[in-house]
Amino acid sequence: MTSEDLVRAAMESDEAFIREFQRTIKEELHSTAADFSEKSDISASTLYKLLSGQREPNIKTLRQIVSVLRKIEGTDKPEFIAVIAARPVLDYITEKKLKVAGRLLTIREYSATSMEEAIIAAVKAERDGAKALVCAPIVSTTVEKILRIPVTSIMPKDSLIEAIELAAKKMG
Repeated sequence: MTSEDLVRAAMESDEAFIREFQRTIKEELHSTAADFSEKSDISASTLYKLLSGQREPNIKTLRQIVSVLRKIEGTDKPEFIAVIAARPVLDYITEKKLKVAGRLLTIREYSATSMEEAIIAAVKAERDGAKALVCAPIVSTTVEKILRIPVTSIMPKDSLIEAIELAAKKMG
């Protein structure tokens, strides 16, 4: 995977990044720095300086490069929030897109019926590219320890009260 190889090289050293970026443009994309400049909105002079070693890559430029490569590879994914819950709870989610603070976010459901399934779903969601995770409190403390994305808990205050009232009615 080209974008991941480039990120690994950037973490290794500037020299490794330059080699990998040169290889990616020439061998993987069968392209030139000028063509990549047009696709990425990074100035040609910046790319030539990076490729010749006259300039070190800054984080903003690296992000732009990786973003373009992911689009070319088809591996760029829209931002989404993963929700892990039992199927009956997930059935209450009527909107698959939600506008929060001016951002349109996708909601992706992950069904789980046990702690083990919830933990597996959490790892899968992060691997799928989730930017955040919503799950039950009983599993949130565990998955927070293994994930690198924000985890929040479902706190069903109203439904909890309704369940207690229903239990009270059933008691007789």
